[in-house]
Amino acid sequence: MIYTRAPVQRLQLDLDPYANDPGRWGASLICLAEIVLPCLDAAGARSVVEVGAYAGDLTAVLVEWGAGSGAKVCAIDPAPRKPLVELAERRPELELVRETSHAALARIAPPDAAILDGDHNYYTVSEELRLIAERSAGGELPLLIFHDVGWPHARRDDYYDPSLVPPEHLQPIEEGTGLFPGVEGVRPGGLPYRYAARREGGPRNGVLTAVEDFVAERDGLRLAIVPAFFGLGVVWPESAPWAPAVADVLEPWDRNPLLARLEHNRVLHLASSHYQMVAAARAGERAARQEAVLRRLLDSSAFAVAERLSRLRRRAGIATEASTISKTDVRRALGDQP
Repeated sequence: MIYTRAPVQRLQLDLDPYANDPGRWGASLICLAEIVLPCLDAAGARSVVEVGAYAGDLTAVLVEWGAGSGAKVCAIDPAPRKPLVELAERRPELELVRETSHAALARIAPPDAAILDGDHNYYTVSEELRLIAERSAGGELPLLIFHDVGWPHARRDDYYDPSLVPPEHLQPIEEGTGLFPGVEGVRPGGLPYRYAARREGGPRNGVLTAVEDFVAERDGLRLAIVPAFFGLGVVWPESAPWAPAVADVLEPWDRNPLLARLEHNRVLHLASSHYQMVAAARAGERAARQEAVLRRLLDSSAFAVAERLSRLRRRAGIATEASTISKTDVRRALGDQP
């Protein structure tokens, strides 16, 4: 077989990176489809497994790509969102597996390519890779594609459900906190994650760490990293007949310093804007509470009595103008009158 890169221009017109991303984080792997699809074509993939299909943004593109290339697509997600379920009902050629990745990968046929974008922690990714490697025993590993090998999950675990991970494999968790680029700990108001590791870095922590450890334990594997949209990782066996074609696709993007600077700038602005949004919301809540207190004060008979007493004391020379607070002052503070 001759491995060549098939054209994907027709599919590019249908991409909507923000279809299920109202906050416009660029969190979907569909943002990197212009690189993912040529990699699949270069590898001559005829079966693709997508772990963590969520709402089916990328899945829909894979199904269209498969229709043109003759490839089969299997989406694995234990809790698929409605758009993905509807896609599977509408496109019978798509196999939807409603199981955890570990359960599904232990029984399904080894694919030509596996896209891993499920639970973003060391244990889950390591187990997915172990299962894929075991199922590929006696043959070459498939093309392996990973999302979130960049900040924040490269060196920090995040858990969809900590109860699914054995306690000995859990990092200390800071529940319902924020993450900010350059901050190893947590920062309230940063990008919100429900079950993120308390600290970034260290052994057995993060998606990229899991991928690097997997590659380091085996000979003849190559890892490429595209530093954009939270990071795309690609691993392939250099002995595969299609390896040069995949390398050719990724060479311009692999650890590209310009992309890395753009991504650093993007996540910094993304986290900063969220931090400012949270700060503004909290300031608004404080202002609303203060306004409520002041309006209750205006209706208070005790305040009315105190205001009259202040006037009498001022007339008697006991109080000064500066020490007197009137309803007029309160209304001005509320913006009810000039």
